[in-house]
Amino acid sequence: MKALLLLVAVGLCWAQYNPNTKSGRTSIVHLFEWRWADIALECERYLAPNGFGGVQISPPNENIIVTNPQRPWWERYQPISYKLCTRSGNENEFKDMVTRCNNVGVYIYVDAVVNHMCGSGGGSGNGATCGSYFNAGNEDFPSVPYSNLDFNDGKCKTGSGEIENYNDVNQVRDCRLVGLLDLALEKDYVRSKVAEYMNNLIDIGVAGFRLDASKHMWPGDMKAFLDKLKNLNTQWFSSGTRPFIYQEVILFS
Repeated sequence: MKALLLLVAVGLCWAQYNPNTKSGRTSIVHLFEWRWADIALECERYLAPNGFGGVQISPPNENIIVTNPQRPWWERYQPISYKLCTRSGNENEFKDMVTRCNNVGVYIYVDAVVNHMCGSGGGSGNGATCGSYFNAGNEDFPSVPYSNLDFNDGKCKTGSGEIENYNDVNQVRDCRLVGLLDLALEKDYVRSKVAEYMNNLIDIGVAGFRLDASKHMWPGDMKAFLDKLKNLNTQWFSSGTRPFIYQEVILFS
């Protein structure tokens, strides 16, 4: 897998707009789909000695297992729970990676998938990377837990429940993106579960987050759950340091 470099400007930044990289380190490498154990070695053997500032990782939370097609990259963008086990590794391996990378000054930035859960056609059972039970048809995700009360079905005004017009901001933010079950982030309960997941990662030692599908969330909802985030872990970051937040925004879907 080729490493894709994301150049991060560090001048005139503050609060959660500061990438938190060490002085003189301005580049974050995207190690897409790498295993946590391999990222830890890469931090120690190559990234730190060559002045890299951090690593953006693939989503670390439990996702649905897709077998048709066989285990595509995009299964990682269909959450089942916020447990930390994927084909990249388990929770202990994740913690070990964060610790080892942080210890050599290469920080971890998590791809956070919080706009939605898995697709509505995902079925039911224990076919997820941690083995958690779910029922996509009933919108039941007991390992979070989320129920059908925690999704935007009642707000979406299209006949299909899908985004049908990308020029309609209400559809883009309240309806399902390619069938993915759209979370009701206006609810404080949902915001709190998202923040709980992200705060667990902050406690482990991550430096920031890429917000997946951010154009599909209302800005006020994003602000609400981001306001619930803790400051970064003082084992590696100065007291009061905020997590770096950056967003995925694409022009067309």
